[in-house]
Amino acid sequence: MRIALIAPPFITVPPKLYGGTELFIAKLAEGLDRLGLEVIVYTNGESTIGVEKRWLYPKEQWPLSGDIHDNLKDLNHTAWAVRDAAESCEVIHLNNAAGVACSRFVDCPFVFTVHHPHEPGLSEYYAFYPEVNFVTISHFQRTREKMPRIRTIHHGLDLSLYEYHPKPKQYLSFLGRIAPIKGTDLAIAIAKKAGIPLKIAGEVQPMFRKYFDSQIKPHLDGKFIEYIGEADLETKNELLGNSLALLFPIQWEEPFGLVMIEAMACGTPVLAFPGGSVAEVVRPGVSGFISPSVDELVQHARDIESEISRSVVRQYVEENFALEQMVRSYADLYEEIAGGKAVRSQTKDERAIA
Repeated sequence: MRIALIAPPFITVPPKLYGGTELFIAKLAEGLDRLGLEVIVYTNGESTIGVEKRWLYPKEQWPLSGDIHDNLKDLNHTAWAVRDAAESCEVIHLNNAAGVACSRFVDCPFVFTVHHPHEPGLSEYYAFYPEVNFVTISHFQRTREKMPRIRTIHHGLDLSLYEYHPKPKQYLSFLGRIAPIKGTDLAIAIAKKAGIPLKIAGEVQPMFRKYFDSQIKPHLDGKFIEYIGEADLETKNELLGNSLALLFPIQWEEPFGLVMIEAMACGTPVLAFPGGSVAEVVRPGVSGFISPSVDELVQHARDIESEISRSVVRQYVEENFALEQMVRSYADLYEEIAGGKAVRSQTKDERAIA
């Protein structure tokens, strides 16, 4: 079976730093390749994904300015990719909303993974495309939508890339966009009240520069509250793996929260506010705790080493959010909607032997 995975054109696949959707596409592509499916990733020319890639735009472009020309670039890239993929692929898998409109012109099964939270305007738009197979990344997200063809497939991680740390250092961590909806300021408040240092990593997007300058920067002293910038995989392993807990005090309905399972993969529990998918990802008393109360999370932060076993946290993520589970679920979906036309190609190991 030949699958087209269409990414937005703005961030490399895999991402160098920020890019949850692009990380998902990279790991899905590699996993499908290992299963024996042929994969083409439509991205930009700077991408380094280890499967066949095609591109219209040679360079990545991030962060975006918000200009109308960025939207047109996204649409132009996606329309070209859909047209190209329709010539040789049995399933086209989209990851940007603009691409859904292109499904109207191509006689091919389409999958669209909904990476964003529920937005009424987008849901109204999706309703015009009942033949598209929509995938939500949490059960909570699915309950907000009404498309006729919809299922949930949770994200999964290549756990071999995340180092298990049995003994943490004495600090808390925050990893994510520095934005009000992510609750970076609340993470600082929790750390200060708990009396435990906090290390913050994440992108400061232009639209949230004022928030960073007014709500975050005044607290940074390089010691108790430290901002370390954006984080690549090596930095994530060190930051998350050595921390007592990841703070996840979100202020929105989180669609999934990939960073939560990245922390768990290192053996690090998560202390989170409720919202969206959090209750599906964090199992209280096993992989962390969920509470709307700052004071309760403060107490858990102080007692986390006695409350949670880091080896159990790692086991929990292995059992529930391994990459292989996610990849197999998507492969099953592709086979289902391809209508029996697809024949499995050789796996990567079989091709090597041949």
